Amino acid sequence: MAAGRESHSVGPLELPAVAYVITQPCIGVKDASCVEVCPVDCIHTDDDSEMYFIDPDECIDCGACVDPCPVDAIFPEDEVPAEWTSFIKINVDYFK
Repeated sequence: MAAGRESHSVGPLELPAVAYVITQPCIGVKDASCVEVCPVDCIHTDDDSEMYFIDPDECIDCGACVDPCPVDAIFPEDEVPAEWTSFIKINVDYFK
């Protein structure tokens, strides 16, 4: 976890704090616009995944990825819509 990052609870779960989260609209789209603008290359995927993920240890909280996303799938962690909060854990788990 990045220096200075805290943890928080999502329901009964305790998760490390993340700066930005990629959510449901990315599934099946995998447009790489966010990857291209990230100054620290913290957005990753693999051939088996249907979406991109932001590494919470590498992200510098700059927000450069938000506007280029064509499907509005990227949110600051504290602004993730209620129906997509499960993606906070999905994102964190991808990097375990």
